[in-house]
This record gives sequence, C-alpha cells and structure tokens, in this order.
Amino acid sequence: MTNSLVVAPQWIGDAVMTEPLLALLASRGERLSVAALPWVAPVYRAMPQVADVIELPFAHGRLDWHERRRIARDLRGRFDAAYVLPNSIKAALIPWLARIPRRVGYHGEGRWGLLNQRLPNPPGRPPMVAFYSALASSPAGANDASRGGSPSDAPHQTASDKAPVAAARLHPRLSFDAPTLRAATTAAGVQAGTYWVFAPGAEYGPAKCWPADHYAALARSLHARHGQPVLLLGSGKEAALCEQIAQAAPGACTVLAGRTTLIDAMALIAAARGVVSNDSGLMHVAAAFGVPQAAVFGSTSPEHTPPLNPRAQVLWLKHELALDCSPCFERTCRFGHTRCLTEVMPQRVEQALDKALDAVPEAALS
Repeated sequence: MTNSLVVAPQWIGDAVMTEPLLALLASRGERLSVAALPWVAPVYRAMPQVADVIELPFAHGRLDWHERRRIARDLRGRFDAAYVLPNSIKAALIPWLARIPRRVGYHGEGRWGLLNQRLPNPPGRPPMVAFYSALASSPAGANDASRGGSPSDAPHQTASDKAPVAAARLHPRLSFDAPTLRAATTAAGVQAGTYWVFAPGAEYGPAKCWPADHYAALARSLHARHGQPVLLLGSGKEAALCEQIAQAAPGACTVLAGRTTLIDAMALIAAARGVVSNDSGLMHVAAAFGVPQAAVFGSTSPEHTPPLNPRAQVLWLKHELALDCSPCFERTCRFGHTRCLTEVMPQRVEQALDKALDAVPEAALS
C-alpha cells in the first residue's frame, strides 16, 4: 500500500472540491493522510477515505519556516507520495523538507525544485473539481527516488495534463454518522428535515453576498408558508450580518453564526430541509451532502465553482442583465451597484428552492 500525504487548500469550499481526487487515490490503494489548516480540517473528517488528518498550526499567509521544518522532520520516512493541492511555494515546503519521494502538484508559483512531478498551470479558471482530480494522472514511480535514489536527486518531471483520470467522479460527497447529526440538531433544538439553513456570508468579500434584506424577505416567506425556522450559519465575522437578517424577520430565524463548530454547522446543513447561500464554502458543503439548495452567484462564476449537486438550483444574472462586468471575481463591486446580486429577487430564489426540493436525489439516479 502506498502511503500518501495530501496538502489541503486553505478554503472550505476548495477542500470540499478535493474529495473526488481523494476518492480516486483511495480507490487505487493509497492510504491517505491530509495536512490541513485547522479551519478546514473538519471537512476531511467527513471523508471516509481519509485515514488521518494532520492539523497544521499556521496562521493565514505566514511562512513559519521553523515550524514547517519541525513538522517535516516528524513526517520524514512516513510517506511514499505527496499531492500538493495549493499552488503556493509555501504549500510545497513540507513534502520537500520531509524528503517524500514523489511530490506531485501544479507548476504553480514556479516550484521546480520543490515538486518533481508537475502539471502545467491550466489557462483561465477551470472547474475546480476537475482541476484537483487531474493530479491523479501523475504516474506513480516516475522518478529516480521511487526506485531507490535520493529524493533530492529525483528528476524534475512534468506530468502530462492530458493523461486520463480513470473513473474520476466529479461530484464531491461528504458523510456523517447518525450520532454526529443527532448531536448537532439536538444542540440547536431542531429535528432533521424540519428547518431551513441560510448561509448569508462569504469569506471572500461582499461582492459575493446576496443582500441581507433579500435574505430576510425570503426567511419571512418560508416561515409563513411552512412554519419552520431558519437557522443562520456562518463564522463569527458574519454574526452581525445574521443578526441584521433575524431582526428584519422577527420570529423566523435563529442566529447560530459564530456559535457552532464547523463540524456542527456541516451537520446542521446535512440534516436541513433546504439551504440558501451565496457562492461560499458552506454552499459546497450543502452540495456534497446532496441537500436541496438555491445558490446565488454574484462576482464569481458557476462555470468555475458550481454546486455539484443534482438538487442544486443556481441563480446567476450575467446573461439576463447583459452584465459585461460579470464575472469580475472582485471582492467588492468596482461600480458600487452589485446589480448581479440586488436584482435576484427573493421570490425567484424561493421558486428555485421549491424546484430543488422536487429534484431527484443523486442516490436515486445511480
């Protein structure tokens, strides 16, 4: 059995989108350990193909050279291969310092000396699930180190981006056991399938966020129609936004932003009747659990990071409004109007959610 280390991305949504790659690696007999930052590590605990999660004690954007060297020493001799999913130089340091024989990743920021099996950077913004899954096409045993040579002497080969990724599944899947789901719903005072989840924030910036008053209008309507509560999820940074929504929808919402662990938030999403969100990490969590969902896209593109879920409905106004600026991929709207978001009306999102509720789950399609 090949022991492989996967260096994870730093965003929740990106972490979810690596799951098909991990499933493919596990299916061919690789035992997977994932090195992840603390705020994405819980995502990998919802992937049964991951044998071990190694939490990296790094702050965002910091090199932490001495700590990376220490971790590399601890990992030395434990792994046959490493898959470096982020494109940064920092992300490739630990596998290189640990002298892992096969070090696979994209060329990224010019990582000639750090990776010895590299895929060329793709043009534009490819679909992220396929982007990650293509790393499985790098052939095993292709360098001298895997045949007994020194890792530092291994040739710096470039893997073909045209090599087939056999049996790749391009829909991420997450799973939790019943006790995890039950603990989360009990703590929130709800029962599975009897509540809605809104995830109104987006770590990237306000140009991805559907307006708070639209969320509030939708919460009022759902509560009036169904008599079921809306749970507002997100990080502590989004608590004020969630409070604003709750105040504009009296009696309809419970604010849990900043009051749950990521594991609990994921479990609450998995057990929800339906989810409404922006293009965010929690959108991808909902998709991977196959929950009915409506996803509103603003500055970003569903062609790049769609919710890969047969029960997802995407709302994107680029073509309807002839917005030449869309997608801009900016954190804030440079024109100040965010028409791509403000003109997505609550009634339309509610109709999309109704359609998602009627969609056939993936399990019934397979």
